[in-house]
Amino acid sequence: MYDIIHAFSTIHLFNTWRRNSPLKRTAAHYASCAGAGAIHIVWSEIEPPSERLRTDLDRAVRSKSWRADIRVEIRENGGGGGGSGRFKPIDGVRTDAIFSVDDGVIVPCSSLEFAFSVWKTAPLTMVGFVPRMHWLDLDLLSGGVYHRYGGWLSVWWMGSYSMVLSKAAFFHKKYLDLYTNEMPSPMQDYLARERNCEDIAMSMVVANASGTPPLWVKGKFNYFPVTTSLSMSLYCSLLMWNPLHLV
Repeated sequence: MYDIIHAFSTIHLFNTWRRNSPLKRTAAHYASCAGAGAIHIVWSEIEPPSERLRTDLDRAVRSKSWRADIRVEIRENGGGGGGSGRFKPIDGVRTDAIFSVDDGVIVPCSSLEFAFSVWKTAPLTMVGFVPRMHWLDLDLLSGGVYHRYGGWLSVWWMGSYSMVLSKAAFFHKKYLDLYTNEMPSPMQDYLARERNCEDIAMSMVVANASGTPPLWVKGKFNYFPVTTSLSMSLYCSLLMWNPLHLV
């Protein structure tokens, strides 16, 4: 029997630029899932969140939550976009499981609970809803070998995947510290320069630390994409990837 009093996860919610309405809707939805113990929002805009937004978020979350002690926290990210600082450690986190999700992604509570049950069987790996693929390719001009990134169509066409994105995924809280404090310097330099691709980088960090492949949970979810800017995941380079850690 599932105990609705037990909090299984901290919801690590990343907002995109100038999308307060989806942020409130998404925060309220995940608060309604019985296992959500806290809603932690990473604020990506240059301007800080208004007091009215903070109040609205707190009211929306508490009106939907099963838990009287649910916490709603907003960590200002320094602005500038690109997800910089997205995966900094969370002070006082009370759960081992972190569910990382973008503000435009709504995973039904039943699917979230199922994904958590899968994660419990392999808590050192990454378990998520958004698979992606990469493969070795040959540069015909130089003769060198490089890694090519493929989106969902590559997964569908090839029938395989090599990563899941943090757009909607569970991972252990210890990877926040590992990502922030022990990431190899070439990866840090790339992320600082490009100010993007942190979702792919987190998948790399987990795979290399655990030595295990990610797990894709097939489940339906609603996605409300950003309309003011184009997601840059398609353009992220995987030159730093060690494919031996992913099967």
